[in-house]
Amino acid sequence: MSSKTKLELTWIGKNEKINLEPRILIERPELSFKSEIENENATHDNLLIHGDNLLALKALEQDYAGKIKCIYIDPPYNTGSAFEHYDDNLEHSIWLGLMKPRLEI
Repeated sequence: MSSKTKLELTWIGKNEKINLEPRILIERPELSFKSEIENENATHDNLLIHGDNLLALKALEQDYAGKIKCIYIDPPYNTGSAFEHYDDNLEHSIWLGLMKPRLEI
């Protein structure tokens, strides 16, 4: 194997494109945390977004690309378990197909 040979992970459906329309994030002030020290016009460095993580990532992409230090994305984790609100028992190629656009964004 030459040093120029690249390895690639492949799976069924890898090259299928997902068409995502841009979304707008709307702040809910009643759920936002502001410390007593901050003034009302303070900007926050942290966001907590509740919703579909792929749509949230797409909404963040335009204004925050290259500026984000850390993102914690909730499931799916491909654990093989079924939970109350979602089934995490997916075929690996389906799971990879779900994760690829999230990692690319």
